[in-house]
Amino acid sequence: MRSEDSLLARACDTLAGYLALGNETIASDRVCFVRSRAAPTIYDANHGARVRAPSEPEIDAVLSRAEELFAGFGHRRFDCDPFTPAAFEARLVLEGYRADPTLQLTLEGSLRVSPPRVDTRLARTDADWEVLGRLIRMDYQETAERERRPAYSETVSTQMTEVKRAKCPPLRFWIARVGGVDVAFFSSWPGENGVGLVEDLFTHPEFRRRGVATGLVARAVEDARERGADQVVIGARPEDTPRRMYASMGFRPLCVTRQYLKTPKTPADGPRPER
Repeated sequence: MRSEDSLLARACDTLAGYLALGNETIASDRVCFVRSRAAPTIYDANHGARVRAPSEPEIDAVLSRAEELFAGFGHRRFDCDPFTPAAFEARLVLEGYRADPTLQLTLEGSLRVSPPRVDTRLARTDADWEVLGRLIRMDYQETAERERRPAYSETVSTQMTEVKRAKCPPLRFWIARVGGVDVAFFSSWPGENGVGLVEDLFTHPEFRRRGVATGLVARAVEDARERGADQVVIGARPEDTPRRMYASMGFRPLCVTRQYLKTPKTPADGPRPER
């Protein structure tokens, strides 16, 4: 296997492993299901990944198993990476699933920027997580306004905050403060195979373009590497500007992954779900 292929495979394992953190996993040689009975509305905590089912009988078995495991849940989701058989993705499209792509970038050397000093702290206490909950809620509301759709309910955002907290302490959340105000957050995980991940960047709109996000990225990358990562992966939506910021910092495009979602109300096209 070429080194590039090895990096891609390890990065895909890290992406799937990150979502599995803190949740129940039901794995076979053809698929790994992630489930959280405590947070049934959260897509990231309830889905199938690492699908390696190329034949029709194997695909049927994966889809049937999903129906068993997620009976009573309001959605079905599968996360597909470059190693997912094309026949499986084609079947999802046939079954009415809608695809949302994510650009995955990797940092293999040093960051190309000299980030400003940002006052950051590790989220440890209930008070810290109350802060994160408010910022996560703000993030969802801003996204809903941008996409011209109703914001997720407070119940959903609360469940998402709990899902994120359940990933800790392997995952670390960093809170940035400016002028005594908590304004941004980001997270870091070293992974388990030399490829780490940094995820969930958000800055309060009134504090953007001040270097806060750059400082958080640098702190999260530093933490992932201090805990054993060599390369570090970050994801970005194809339509959003952060992908350019990440590239300017030294992250290079690695691959595109796709989340396939089906709900009773999934339209043929429309805004990207964020759960």
